[in-house]
Amino acid sequence: MRILITEHPLISHKLTTLRDENTPSPTFRQLTEELVTLLAYEATRDIQTKEVKIKTPVTQTTGLRISDPTPVVIPILRAGLGMLEGMTKLLPTAEVGFLGMVRDEETLLASTYADRIPGNLSGRQVFLLDPMLATGGTLISAIELMLERGAKNVVAITLLSAPEGISAIEKAFAGKDVDITIVTGALDEKLNEKGYIVPGLGDAGDRLFGVV
Repeated sequence: MRILITEHPLISHKLTTLRDENTPSPTFRQLTEELVTLLAYEATRDIQTKEVKIKTPVTQTTGLRISDPTPVVIPILRAGLGMLEGMTKLLPTAEVGFLGMVRDEETLLASTYADRIPGNLSGRQVFLLDPMLATGGTLISAIELMLERGAKNVVAITLLSAPEGISAIEKAFAGKDVDITIVTGALDEKLNEKGYIVPGLGDAGDRLFGVV
């Protein structure tokens, strides 16, 4: 398992605005999209490619194109929806699935209520989108589902992560035959007693879409 904590002034600048409780939802959504595009650049560094021959206006040459089967991008509902546009801007040819998961606020365990992902993920790179890696429960459940469908290469993109969540994922998949990468904008201090990241940015879904 690999952990990539991106270090870039633009990412830090945008995260600071996201953390500010006075940032309105429209600005929060726009910054989330911009942040995900920056994070996706790093997350796709090892994307599978193949050599192709092309002809430029000057001569023939060999280049690279994303290989088949196409990658799959899966936002975890509902907050992951706010990350989808930023990801598909960079990877427009990817197939998009949707995974609805909800965390019980008492037990902190995740349960699935919607599954719109391919039944067979063998040989395909999977990119999971979830703004917050807190306890790790939601992401662990999502990755386990990917493995059940045959995936061997899973990249999770998060805006923020907590040390407890990172540790939980490392423990859950230790020794398993799967290539897992976590790409995150920042590693925060800890979780509070309610399972929220500190200093964090609050509930990402509420701040993206409002309280419902």
